[in-house]
Amino acid sequence: MSVTLEHYLVLSAILFGIGLWLALAKRNAIIILMGIELMLNSVNLSLVAFNRFIRSANGSPMIAGQVFVIFVITVAAAEAAVALALAVSVYRTRSTVDIDKIDLLKF
Repeated sequence: MSVTLEHYLVLSAILFGIGLWLALAKRNAIIILMGIELMLNSVNLSLVAFNRFIRSANGSPMIAGQVFVIFVITVAAAEAAVALALAVSVYRTRSTVDIDKIDLLKF
């Protein structure tokens, strides 16, 4: 039995579901960020799997999936840096990263 495209896509869907659950169900900002990163990495997995198994018309592998993965990794790194900086700033002012207790815009 060999590993097929469907195996990668099922794994990617499971990882995306776990990340979505983390992003929607948890109250801690760091856990929400981890869920978003897990969702981005599951998309990367599916892009690389499509790149591996889908061939162009002349039979050569396409490199577009790998290029998209590089862009997604770059965006994820920038998102993580900005979000963690915001989380540290909020923690310094409010002493918590609980989403329900962060009401900076309320009077």
